[in-house]
Amino acid sequence: MKKLVESLKEAPIVKKGDYSYVVHPITDGIPFIEPELLNEVVEEIAREMPSCHRIVTMEAMGIPIATLLAIKTGVPFTIIRKRKYGLPDEREVVQKTGYSETRLYINGINKGDEVVIVDDVLSTGGTLIAVVEKLKEIGAIIKGIFIAVNKGNKEEVERKIGMKIKTLVNISVNHEVKIL
Repeated sequence: MKKLVESLKEAPIVKKGDYSYVVHPITDGIPFIEPELLNEVVEEIAREMPSCHRIVTMEAMGIPIATLLAIKTGVPFTIIRKRKYGLPDEREVVQKTGYSETRLYINGINKGDEVVIVDDVLSTGGTLIAVVEKLKEIGAIIKGIFIAVNKGNKEEVERKIGMKIKTLVNISVNHEVKIL
């Protein structure tokens, strides 16, 4: 994870109110995603990924990871979208926080499907928690969860979903990125 760690240390930090936000190619696509960096992330996930029927990711920055992972493993992937299509069996995921509500839509995942969830970053865990709950409600079998960068409270999210999350690198962000 040398490229990922070094690039995180060099990533700019912007303040959003009281929140320090790291701007990084894997989590934001800015300034651009180098193929070598993306490949390093995907190779690490592929090394530990259990067999499954489908890779699942949430729009938007999980898409590059899921795309290359699908190419490398031969496992198709599904994107949980921010747009409603109204297709048969479409499932709505509602993620509520104290100040907002986000809706995502799952298509093409059915009872008994064995899935692996991949994403770019774990912050509050709100989206991941809502998606895991909906996938369990559908009857999908979640065989693993892989996140490139953890900057949240992974243990708390694991407790809420009742599953372990594999993260490639854990960081804290203040005036600099600290690798934990």
